[in-house]
Amino acid sequence: MPFVNIRITKENGEPNNKQKEELIAGVTDLLAKVLNKNKASTVVIIDEIDTDNYGLGGQSITKLRQEKK
Repeated sequence: MPFVNIRITKENGEPNNKQKEELIAGVTDLLAKVLNKNKASTVVIIDEIDTDNYGLGGQSITKLRQEKK
């Protein structure tokens, strides 16, 4: 059973539900096409990461982006 975990930042209202549905369908189709995996047993999980919850160079991404404005 294929298990795919997509991690993406959650910001500016994205990804929205339609985009997440497209990601799930697209990754499932890709695994079926490239690796001949069964779509019915393919698991796709999307982790949405708030920009307050990760950082770079000792600062949160939220703070870094605010400083660039």
